[in-house]
Amino acid sequence: MGVVISFEEEQAKAETALARLTALVADDMVKVNQTIIQKMQSPVALIPQLAGHLIASGGKRLRPMLTLAASRMCGYEGIRHAELAACVEFIHSATLLHDDVVDESDLRRGLETANAVWGNKASVLVGDFLFSRSFELMVADGSLEVLAILSNASSVIAEGEVMQLTTANDMDTTEDAYMQVIVAKTAALFAAACEIGAVVAEKPGTKQDALKSYGKNLGIVFQLIDDVLDFSAEQEKLGKSVGDDFREGKVTLPIVLAFRRGDTAERDFWRRTIEELDQKDGDLEKAIDLMTRHNALHDTVERARHYGAIAKDALAIFPDDATRKAMTDIVDFCINRAY
Repeated sequence: MGVVISFEEEQAKAETALARLTALVADDMVKVNQTIIQKMQSPVALIPQLAGHLIASGGKRLRPMLTLAASRMCGYEGIRHAELAACVEFIHSATLLHDDVVDESDLRRGLETANAVWGNKASVLVGDFLFSRSFELMVADGSLEVLAILSNASSVIAEGEVMQLTTANDMDTTEDAYMQVIVAKTAALFAAACEIGAVVAEKPGTKQDALKSYGKNLGIVFQLIDDVLDFSAEQEKLGKSVGDDFREGKVTLPIVLAFRRGDTAERDFWRRTIEELDQKDGDLEKAIDLMTRHNALHDTVERARHYGAIAKDALAIFPDDATRKAMTDIVDFCINRAY
């Protein structure tokens, strides 16, 4: 007889996984946060003020924690991983500042975005400052391989953002094209954050490839669930408004699936609201209804589960210890954000 596990139980397990990962790397995260604060400083007062607003806004610091955990899982006992984890967080923070400008976002985690407070110009320039700080940290580390991995990730992220602009307002976007976007704009940094853990521990080859695969697939999971959350009441708990992607005409996987599965009238609806941005009262509710009717949200979560299984399998070559368990369970944390 099968055992039925409720979503509430799955959520509780996932939250425990995040707490476990946080506890495992807590001492190293102190060093990471010290580095972030130190490297954010500038005689130009607006820079630490604006950067501090973003960095203090309540993010989970998942990417730098993955760098620390990956290093730990590879047996690393030095100090390089902490500064490189800070480097990863600077890259992530810079992309958030730029994204909020591009998306014209006013809220992030329930707080006003930096561009809403200080304007677009300041946000873009401080984002550039954080990118520059990240490269200073890479150079200070002294590893050409680390520099190659993180600098390549930075350029791929930028390519992903530009690709997303080309798919916006285009209902002919395919699932493959959508996947190319999220692999570049989200998964690339997850992959790099994990891969450098093996590099600092001098574990080339199989373990390095495994961590890169884990990070890439976890990043895909993270973005797929983010795209589902845009049409979920859970968004409000995260301090974001429901339907931002819809209002901006972003073509994400739930929209691609609903469009492909719809009839002529439904496709006309999507072309009007997404391509022409001719949106009326009730259109968001109708969009969510169509996604629900065609199982688009459900199937996007199922896609996430598929990539999550690949991420978990990638870690199978590592010893079955507390760190591997925490990194495996963090996949479930990312998936269960959808509930």
